[in-house]
Amino acid sequence: MTVAKSRTKKKLKLFTGEAPKAVRPQIDAVASLPEVFRAFRQTTGWSLEYLPGPAPAQVDDLSWSSPVNPGVGTTPGHLRLTPWEAPSDQKAATKKGAGAKTVDAQTARSLASSLSELVSELLQTRHQLWQREAELAAGVPLIPHAEESQHLARRLEAVLRGGAEAVGAQSAALYLLDEATTHLKLRSCWGLPFDRMTVPARPLQGAVADLEALLGHAVVMRDAETMGYWKVPETCGAAVCVPVSTPTTLLGTFWIFCDETQDFSDRQTNLLEMVAGRLAADLEREMLLREGVDSSKLKKQIAAAERLQRNQLPTISPLLDNWEVAGFNTQAEALGGDFYDWFCLPNGLLAVAVGDAMEQGINAALSGNALKAALRAHGQYHREPQETLKQLNLTHWTGSAGDQYAALFFGLIETATGRINYSVAGQPAAIVVGNKNWQSLSRAYPPLGESPEADYDAHGHQLQPGEVLVVFSDGVRDAIDEQGRLLGESGVAETLLGQVDHPAEELVALLRGRVENHGGREPRDDQTILVIKHQRP
Repeated sequence: MTVAKSRTKKKLKLFTGEAPKAVRPQIDAVASLPEVFRAFRQTTGWSLEYLPGPAPAQVDDLSWSSPVNPGVGTTPGHLRLTPWEAPSDQKAATKKGAGAKTVDAQTARSLASSLSELVSELLQTRHQLWQREAELAAGVPLIPHAEESQHLARRLEAVLRGGAEAVGAQSAALYLLDEATTHLKLRSCWGLPFDRMTVPARPLQGAVADLEALLGHAVVMRDAETMGYWKVPETCGAAVCVPVSTPTTLLGTFWIFCDETQDFSDRQTNLLEMVAGRLAADLEREMLLREGVDSSKLKKQIAAAERLQRNQLPTISPLLDNWEVAGFNTQAEALGGDFYDWFCLPNGLLAVAVGDAMEQGINAALSGNALKAALRAHGQYHREPQETLKQLNLTHWTGSAGDQYAALFFGLIETATGRINYSVAGQPAAIVVGNKNWQSLSRAYPPLGESPEADYDAHGHQLQPGEVLVVFSDGVRDAIDEQGRLLGESGVAETLLGQVDHPAEELVALLRGRVENHGGREPRDDQTILVIKHQRP
């Protein structure tokens, strides 16, 4: 057994996994440089040439060097500036008024430095183009075929057959690791009885050849003496086991089996490794294809849900004399839990609300929509805002797992008098803005869903003609600019001071612009603004 091991070790190949060296742009690829250098020499009387390798540390007084940097970490060479001695025939031509005109060293160095920077910029651009083309190649979309699953089975079998026949083997097999990476299951084969597909998975523990291959080695077993030690899964005269992996994931092993004793050259082993790479590429493509299809379906569903959520927000101000209502809503993600709402009730009451499901994403959207539906239901028969919030809190608490909370401002406006009665859960912000001053109506109470026994008080305010009530979520109030400054209630109020005579839609546009300019185009949190304007008669 010791002899068999030593003979086999000579057939192992170890791949160290070193990163490939960066491809450096070649200066020779810039075909116009020789002509540029010649024109430089004729014009200045100085010789400028490209030399490979780094620039020398020290140069004489009449020389100058500048590295050419293509932006890949090291320089492939440098530009060298030296005095130029024109040939005798050109000297004679110079005396007649043509040929080189020598300039001083400082001028020549300045011009050479500019050319060096120009060449470096050109090489950097070429390097970036090289990287970008590779990225675009990886961005080619995968298009599923109607019979994609059948195609994969046929492709794998065809690759196995091609690899086996290329090295004179009679059968081949592909074993893949399970999710726990403890067993190897035969997933595809060629030249083996089909009932091998029904054989239980092989334990990875003790599978010496497979373990060695998964470490990055190609294991070559050329005679029957070595089969027992390496735990070959099939009876054969010779075999090769190579790893099947992507750059980041070990997938399994690729085996080929020969009926007779056979030796394998380095070229054949390299070919089998290339076949294993093809198998890994097909498997990775299948996984990416499934992920892409699932992702595409999910994106379409999210886009549809986003449109539905946006379309459910009210857009038409209620037809009430001397009253205007307008709102703005944006979610930090495609879906969110912020919303605003208004609806009319009997006896001239106008119900207004701003809600914030205190989550983000799909969970927030589901919770926010449920909260909005419950608010409309309870708001139809309760005429006291605190009673509406109590019932809404109980509904929200009983309908969740105890980990869903929401903030809400709910107000009932007597449109005939301008009196507003409101209650809050959580900490939504509310301010009243006039032409010259403003005041805060904000309150802090337990959020909805925190406790079934939470109490909510009613508060009142007389909204005078010409005043504006602005209600907004904490995503607006807590918006932070690049300098870390908080927008706050004062920032919202200052935006509207002296502007309240404008229509409610314009006031919303002003606030939206202020929020976007303050916190950036991409909000960190869901943001909602509701403006209720009491017009002058």
